[in-house]
Amino acid sequence: MTEGFGRRGPGNPEGVPRRIGQPFQGGAPMRRVTVYTRVGCHLCEEAERVVRAEQADGGFRLELVDIDRDPELVRRYGVRVPVVSVDGEELFEYEVPADLLRARLGRARAD
Repeated sequence: MTEGFGRRGPGNPEGVPRRIGQPFQGGAPMRRVTVYTRVGCHLCEEAERVVRAEQADGGFRLELVDIDRDPELVRRYGVRVPVVSVDGEELFEYEVPADLLRARLGRARAD
């Protein structure tokens, strides 16, 4: 991807240069959370529930990947699902503690 010209607009009021096609949230690139999962996995369903609850509290792009659709992912993860990554860095497997996910996303909850 190439750099944008930093044109000011509704999604970029300061005219900050950015990569073309990269979603923005409040002037910063939107985080991407990926959940590697498979059908029939109860731990995967719970991980997705936790991640979706955090997504409701603050924006990030959520990507659900069924590893059984890609032989390379089946080899990579095997039975080690769910795996959750943030911006490409694998952070959690089997379970996702909401407070640790929130910390890695750089957010604190005011409970």
